[in-house]
Amino acid sequence: MGSYRTGDKAVDDAIHALVDTITRDGDHELLFEMLVSAYRMGSEGLDRGELKLVNSSLKEIRYAFGLFEPYHQVRKVSIFGSARIQPGDPAYTCAHDLGHAMAAREWMIMTGAGPGIMQAGIEGAGAAKSFGINIVLPFEADASSVIAGDPKLINFRYFFTRKLTFMKESHAFALLPGGFGTMDESFELLTLMQTGKQPLAPVVLLDPPGGTYWATWKDFVERELLDNGLISPADLSLVKLTDSVDEAVAEICGFYTTYHSMRYVGSRLILRTTEAIDDGLLEAINDEFADIVVRGGIERVEATESEVEDEDAIDLPRLSMYFNKASFSRLRDLIDRLNGRPTAAS
Repeated sequence: MGSYRTGDKAVDDAIHALVDTITRDGDHELLFEMLVSAYRMGSEGLDRGELKLVNSSLKEIRYAFGLFEPYHQVRKVSIFGSARIQPGDPAYTCAHDLGHAMAAREWMIMTGAGPGIMQAGIEGAGAAKSFGINIVLPFEADASSVIAGDPKLINFRYFFTRKLTFMKESHAFALLPGGFGTMDESFELLTLMQTGKQPLAPVVLLDPPGGTYWATWKDFVERELLDNGLISPADLSLVKLTDSVDEAVAEICGFYTTYHSMRYVGSRLILRTTEAIDDGLLEAINDEFADIVVRGGIERVEATESEVEDEDAIDLPRLSMYFNKASFSRLRDLIDRLNGRPTAAS
């Protein structure tokens, strides 16, 4: 048993008894500690505003987890961009066409549920293949009529719980022109991937044909961040800049050609693939990516005990490595190599 307790054995015993009624095999300690946190917050003098923040946040997260559970096996792309862009604008058309193209490939769309780029993405995909991840703001209207009333619309009070939902549930991200919110989402997303706090996924910066929004953004990043040593050259492999919807779709879908998913099991990083990696490619990636392996090599393995217990893609082939947990841009290059696609070093 863990050491995270209330400090009162009688209370701990009562919480254990309560958790026993839930009968979640293997999850007892996690549920116990969540209830201990609630008890300790109530007994440590937090003010009502702090308690309301935690309470509302937990309820929003619980509701979102439950809503997405039936769609767990369906890949989803988040579309970010300005609420101020009007129908008929080239960026609006791009978002619409991207939503339509991804829905045609059996992906679902996630947007902020508002007007502008968000409405365009939902219109393109159709409400049946869309999620609306709305933020309640006093100065904006309700969610777009395209998704209003749909059970896949969620209204969040807090940006951080909304962002958590986007990051947790998305398998790809497409960013179109937008304001402070879009800039916030782009840099936070890249920060999370660069530091390994978010699983690697395709990130497309989509300008309308002839547009300069993301091209200008990239110029700034290269001039002010890369040239001054504030990021590494490989970090630019985390994004794909294009003004073509077809290229955006190819980037998103191509990421999952051979690569499927990843997770850590103990100290090892497990990469699941849709097909077995042959001897030639395995030898090549061991040679090319030795710099990101702290010991041993990249090797084929069977599903680990933890993956089997979680029924986590256990039928797929997989590779195992002791990753240095720092070179995530290089890890992205490795995924591209598995997919037979050019890497940043190519």
